[in-house]
Amino acid sequence: MLSSLRVAISRQAARHQAATFNTAAIRAASTWSNVPQGPPAILGITEAFKADKFDKKINLGVGAYRDDKGKPYVLPSVREAERMVIEDNLNKEYAGITGVAEFPPLAAKLAYGSDSPALDRIAITQSISGTGALRIGGAFLERFYSGDKKIFIPTPSWANHKAVFTDAGLKVQPYRYYNKKTIGLDFEGMVADLEAAPQGSAFLFHACAHNPTGVDPTPEQWREVSRIVKKQGHFAFFDMAYQGFASGDTDKDAFAVRHFVQEGHQIALCQSFAKNMGLYGERVGAFSLVCADQAERKRVDSQLKILIRPMYSNPPIHGARIATKILSSPRLYQQWLAEVKEMADRIITMRALLKDNLEKLGSKHDWSHITNQIGMFAYTGLTADEMDKLAKEFSVYATKDGRISVAGITSDNVGRLAEAIFKVKG
Repeated sequence: MLSSLRVAISRQAARHQAATFNTAAIRAASTWSNVPQGPPAILGITEAFKADKFDKKINLGVGAYRDDKGKPYVLPSVREAERMVIEDNLNKEYAGITGVAEFPPLAAKLAYGSDSPALDRIAITQSISGTGALRIGGAFLERFYSGDKKIFIPTPSWANHKAVFTDAGLKVQPYRYYNKKTIGLDFEGMVADLEAAPQGSAFLFHACAHNPTGVDPTPEQWREVSRIVKKQGHFAFFDMAYQGFASGDTDKDAFAVRHFVQEGHQIALCQSFAKNMGLYGERVGAFSLVCADQAERKRVDSQLKILIRPMYSNPPIHGARIATKILSSPRLYQQWLAEVKEMADRIITMRALLKDNLEKLGSKHDWSHITNQIGMFAYTGLTADEMDKLAKEFSVYATKDGRISVAGITSDNVGRLAEAIFKVKG
């Protein structure tokens, strides 16, 4: 009996050992056994905010517009346009490679101006919002740009810029942009880097509402940048994610783009309709290149299609149809312009209220940068330690670099936010 038990145990152990060996062998032979574990995820701002039980907590990390109650906002013009699209009872067939046919020309008119003489020589395609536009542009530069396969981006820049261009096959280098000491534009450093870069270099510029600093060049400074770019034979690559959302004026926000074109630059331009139409999840955007003439435009257009076809074939249609309704209807267009101004004005008002509240509390710091900056984001000048203290002691959540989303400020929380900053910063 004991001998039989020993045999059974021995057999069970052998089976376990064999199973363990087989599992290890399978793992070793796995197709993906060499895939490394990515870095551990750090508790994000949103997750930390949700975990906080304090009923007056403030989330200043969100990268989307919120109304004065802190809620997501769908523009009435978008609701109206969407209703019209649905009533049109259209089919769900594929769009062409460059998108819903009516949309790209309308996007071009919005960006370059309806009276721009360059419109007939602009190659333009619908894209998967601004990120998709950047990816197309990066791929086009990598394949066809005659200069070095690299692009200079500002320090700092939107976090995804480097990743998008790197994955497109370009080398990414920084140029000076933000001055931490003045909490403003390092124009001298920017100009020096433009002058020092090899001739024919590609430079990425934020057309308006620089993300993440909210610091933009003045029109005079843009003119000087244009002059240097032309003198050095550089290529200007614009990212315009906030047209209209920055100042409330779509023409004013497009100044840099239009000035460069007027001065003879053949720019690249990425447009997003996420912020200014609130079409975040619809992924509506456009990528365009200014060409020398219509013949060149035709060649460039053909190559854009060749690039896009294996990338994602063609873009989604619903959001582009909504944007098309707004941009093509004089009534809806004017309504949308008014709504964009309302959103921009709310952001501008929140900046002013935050600054006023800090000054009323007796803060000894100069907070003029809060109102001098523009757009959804503001660089406060607070340190990483001070931002940690805001979160831990006052339930105010934002990124460690001192950037806050002004869209997260409301009439109800701006006073408490100012008090928290004052207690942390003085």
